[in-house]
Amino acid sequence: MRLILASSSATRRAMLDQAGIGHEAVPARIDEAAIRAALTAEGASPRDIADALAEAKARKMSDKHPDAMVIGCDQVLDFRGRTLAKCETRDEAAAQLAELRGHTHSLLSAAVIYEAGKPVWRHVGQVRMTMREFSDDYLRAYLDRNWDRARHSVGVYMIEDEGVRLFQRIEGQYFDILGLPLVELVSYLMLRGVIDV
Repeated sequence: MRLILASSSATRRAMLDQAGIGHEAVPARIDEAAIRAALTAEGASPRDIADALAEAKARKMSDKHPDAMVIGCDQVLDFRGRTLAKCETRDEAAAQLAELRGHTHSLLSAAVIYEAGKPVWRHVGQVRMTMREFSDDYLRAYLDRNWDRARHSVGVYMIEDEGVRLFQRIEGQYFDILGLPLVELVSYLMLRGVIDV
């Protein structure tokens, strides 16, 4: 079956490539900020927001490609019940990292699969991440070195790069940190016969 990843994320594409899962990447253009704001106003949890955003992407691309299996993904950061998204500016990133340091937050990676306009599978992976108490000087230097790349990630860290130095403890699956619950996705695709066991 034709498999579409409704995402522009190079990391998610690479994860599927490295796992030997053939796919096409066709980004879904949705108004994430508006959806997130509406759900937040309704009191939705960060987990539900991640799931709803992933589903909106999968549904949009499934409507355009009803013959394909479409994977929609999204990732949000849950800090004390508050949903944090990607930072728009370096100042915003510095403030967010300063707020997170020394505390534990959850990173939620949602994936939803649609076929013929209907949801057939969903999963939300959760990783608990505890940041170190780093100095303001280190924070500024970290952003000097990493802002151009890290600004594309929720939390302003890329754990596969220098971002790992920000943490003292991580509990959960590495793939979930990268933005795709790959182990669970692979299990479903095997069960459906899309990929070989």
